[in-house]
Amino acid sequence: MRVPRDSKDRLYQSVVRQLGQAIEAGAYPVGTRLPSERDLAEQLGVSRPVVREAIVVLQNSGMVEIRHGAGVFVRAKAESAGSFGMDADAGPFEVIEARRLLEGEVAALAAELVTDRQIAELETLLDRLGDMRLDEATREQADRAFHLALARVTGNDVLVNLVEMLWDIRYQSSLCAYFFKRARDAGIEPVVDEHRVVLDALKARDPEAARKGMRDHLALVTKNLLIATEEDVRERARLRVEERRFDFARRAGVSV
Repeated sequence: MRVPRDSKDRLYQSVVRQLGQAIEAGAYPVGTRLPSERDLAEQLGVSRPVVREAIVVLQNSGMVEIRHGAGVFVRAKAESAGSFGMDADAGPFEVIEARRLLEGEVAALAAELVTDRQIAELETLLDRLGDMRLDEATREQADRAFHLALARVTGNDVLVNLVEMLWDIRYQSSLCAYFFKRARDAGIEPVVDEHRVVLDALKARDPEAARKGMRDHLALVTKNLLIATEEDVRERARLRVEERRFDFARRAGVSV
């Protein structure tokens, strides 16, 4: 089965809809384990991050349960799958992609317009971001403040509002909250050096370097989220192998 590209839905919402309909139709009875993330991605013709986001939505709806180290299991019959995805949260990979497109251009424009005073303000925010004596929430606020201050350099209120809106979506979305929490649990935090590359480009009044620095920074955010959630996948795979080993040992009448 392949996921139809519904122009009104984000891709992961279409996956939510398709899996929800399959569960409702009995393809995956209550209590059974869904295919692996990789297998679902191949069956549906989408990427693994898209499947990952869809599974989180299904879990939040109560239709499936993610059992750490065991897999994803159908939990109970839920309301019609046709309603899934209509009010679903924005996924973190979509938000970051939008930020790469927008904030890359914001950085390039800022490099042409930035003043020495604004550079000093950005320096102060970077110092707070990198100050490990501060708590996590304070450093994250400094991260947000840096990106918004950079947007304000452009003097374009629409751009500032768009950047702020994307940050607000990150905080309001349960999907984003889940993925960023997994990243924090894995010890992944905002990297000062990546922001420093952008600031150095602003100091040099180099729009192309600023654009590239911002886009590279946000690409690494995507990579880090994938790495953080990949640990869950590895652990599930390890336990599946362990289960098989004990099963074969039991059938052979030996101990391992």
